[in-house]
Amino acid sequence: MADLYGIQARLGDGNTPSIASATTALVENASRALFMIQNLGTNVLFVRLGAGASSTVFHFALKGGTGNDDGLGGSFVTESSIIWTGEVSIAGTSPRYTVMELTA
Repeated sequence: MADLYGIQARLGDGNTPSIASATTALVENASRALFMIQNLGTNVLFVRLGAGASSTVFHFALKGGTGNDDGLGGSFVTESSIIWTGEVSIAGTSPRYTVMELTA
């Protein structure tokens, strides 16, 4: 079996980072090779792999930080051999997050 950690490959372009509050964090992208999302707010951020995230319909929740943009909020990264390429939606009280997407 190959040593997956020893393989290095250049990925394509990344998105422009920003602080966001939209309910759609990422649109569907068949070229997605990796994505990461971090909660920058103080409230729980509910994340759904698909459309229509809510506080009762979500795949995972990211804890809030102790203050806005303090870097202590929860994060999630997918970088394995199986990458979700569909929409990623967000819900929460005053959502505040950053998301990174790299394409192949």
